[in-house]
Amino acid sequence: MTTLKAALIQQTCGRDRQENLDHTKDMIIRAAADGAELILLQELHTGPYFCQVEDPALFDRAEPIPGDSSRQIAALAAELVVVIVASLFERRAPGLYHNTAVVFEKNGTIAGTYRKMHIPDDPGFYEKFYFTPGDLGFNPISTSAGTLGVLVCWDQWYPEAARLMALAGADILIYPTAIGWDPTDNDDEKARQRDAWITVQRGHAVASGIPVLAINRVGYEASPSDPGAGIQFWGSSFAAGPQGEILAEASREAEEILMVDIDMGQSERVRRIWPFLRDRRIDAYGDILKRFRD
Repeated sequence: MTTLKAALIQQTCGRDRQENLDHTKDMIIRAAADGAELILLQELHTGPYFCQVEDPALFDRAEPIPGDSSRQIAALAAELVVVIVASLFERRAPGLYHNTAVVFEKNGTIAGTYRKMHIPDDPGFYEKFYFTPGDLGFNPISTSAGTLGVLVCWDQWYPEAARLMALAGADILIYPTAIGWDPTDNDDEKARQRDAWITVQRGHAVASGIPVLAINRVGYEASPSDPGAGIQFWGSSFAAGPQGEILAEASREAEEILMVDIDMGQSERVRRIWPFLRDRRIDAYGDILKRFRD
């Protein structure tokens, strides 16, 4: 039996990039000291969730990959001999930007990248203004910590993305995330949203017989255009096993290093008794490629 020790870094973020990175690096060091082999960071962890407004000046937050932030994280991965999954605002070319996850091998090299495929455009989440949809497809990234199916936030609502990663050989699904409540929502609505977020991802774990790790930010971030508005990020980072069982769950309010042991042999055992991949009717799914069946 092979057990992988993973750490999910749930944190708050301020406006100073280097202060955020220094805080993140401190949490990474603490996680590695506790034995973590795979360390996961939340979506866009170098700063606030800037997509609450549409402002051309905020494109200045983007950086190339490799760039300063990725070099700092790469150096730490090599120093600590750990695999790190980071999430950066990528400047690919003038006028071309992506929401990109970067996977660093334990020797500090970039094992691979994933560009967020599904881009939301909702009040307070104006991501289509900033991010070009990903063009790297749903391809897992091979590392010394396993083959990682890295997706990003809004991707987590789409079973197609999870399935394609699983079919391509991912050992684990990983979702760096920035999701929270409109503070004006009532408690019932807040509960429905958070429960739906957890439930859909547990469903991906069950449907493909694969562990899921979701890493969310935490804390309140006011809207730059309206200090009376903002997002209350609900934390709740969690790990689920291949039967959807909750292995670990973080606080809704506080920063946390969530440690979890992943049994890397459990997927094989579960898929033998729940052979969903065997019983898929791939001959009958052609209409999945249609937007809607009229």
